[in-house]
Amino acid sequence: MTKRKEMQLALQMVSGYGGEYSAWRMPGTDPAAYTNMDNYVERAKIAEKGKFQMIFIADTPALTVDLGPQTPSFPMDPMLALMAVARETEHIGLVATHSTTFNYPYNIARQFKALDVISRGRVGWNAVTSSTPAAANFGMQVASRKERYAKAHESVQIVQALWGSWKPDAWTLDAEGGKFADMDKIQPINLQGQYYASRGPLPIPPSEQGQPVIFQAGGGAEGLELAGKYASGVYANPFDIKSAREHREELRQSAAHFGRNPDDIKMYAGFMFSIGSTEEEGLERRRQLMSFNPEEIPNRVSYLGSMVGLQLSMTSVNIDQPLPADLLKRAYANPQDPRSPRALQLLKKGLSIRDVLAHGVINYHPVVAGTAVQVADFLEEWFLAGASDGFSVVPDIAYDGVADFVEQVVPILQERGLFHKEYEGNTLRENMGVPYQYGRLKDNNN
Repeated sequence: MTKRKEMQLALQMVSGYGGEYSAWRMPGTDPAAYTNMDNYVERAKIAEKGKFQMIFIADTPALTVDLGPQTPSFPMDPMLALMAVARETEHIGLVATHSTTFNYPYNIARQFKALDVISRGRVGWNAVTSSTPAAANFGMQVASRKERYAKAHESVQIVQALWGSWKPDAWTLDAEGGKFADMDKIQPINLQGQYYASRGPLPIPPSEQGQPVIFQAGGGAEGLELAGKYASGVYANPFDIKSAREHREELRQSAAHFGRNPDDIKMYAGFMFSIGSTEEEGLERRRQLMSFNPEEIPNRVSYLGSMVGLQLSMTSVNIDQPLPADLLKRAYANPQDPRSPRALQLLKKGLSIRDVLAHGVINYHPVVAGTAVQVADFLEEWFLAGASDGFSVVPDIAYDGVADFVEQVVPILQERGLFHKEYEGNTLRENMGVPYQYGRLKDNNN
């Protein structure tokens, strides 16, 4: 009997507070969680208890937010946060973003492979390009998109070659014979590209999964090519089933184009949630989060208006009432914003403008504010429609949101046969269901 396909789950760690930038002000949250590594470890342990395949830390090499009202978007340093987690967990994967634009391949290869060995084969690298405003931190001019992706291809190839610079049996550990390693099986890679070069080798043997798993995040033709050629996992930001299914199919076609099995590339759709015992309770969490920054509400109202083709302001509408009928007749879903259909749908249901905003219609991922069953229903619908292989889930408030998901949503998914009950193995590759790899793909005929 063929086992039913199951979704995979990644917990997006953000900066320790949650996906909503005012979460640090919620009762129960430690305002200093940003610098408290025990906070990251605790959330990761809860996710591991829920059998999440991995935790994921996005990153950008620049400060991009106003730290007056909100927290940083990412940890102080993703690799150090993952190191803390690695020493306190056993099964959950550890994935972080590192820019191919502003990091030398040798440094990337060394950091990720060292962590992969330390964690016994649980690490993944999300390879992305970066542009402004990060360029200013490195004394560089902003490169063109074409150049950034050309550098990314060189970076990934050099990194993978460095990861494979020891033959699998090079580490002899022959204490009696006095031979720590066989240097005939540890060789330089001597790769020279237009932008990057490296002699190698790394001073690191293989991990239990061979080498870290490659991930990718980024759209367009260049992103599809990078993912199809190298990635086993892709983080994506679709807002509806149709576009999600199309993007997943494009990724699979790209993998096939480069001679890979399409099943060896997994797409994780971003998803945000606020769980309550009722839908009203879930919405109230989000209303409370909005209330911490009342000065932002006028901007949100105006933005909502642009999504449905209207000019809305705090003086033209009462945000605690439904959209007036005369305005609703003129409203339409802005074709330039994929979130617009959902916003218009909620307005037509007669929800107040404040509650439409509380439903997260202008968030950077789809949002479900409601019960654990409603959250599970959303994930099931997308998954069974072929819109994703799994989800990168972002709690509104980390301190209780992660536990709520693990204790309430995961059991529902397991009961429906949609999510595993035990880890498939000890490595990230085993738990993702992607092949072993060591060195560059072309070198191993994989």
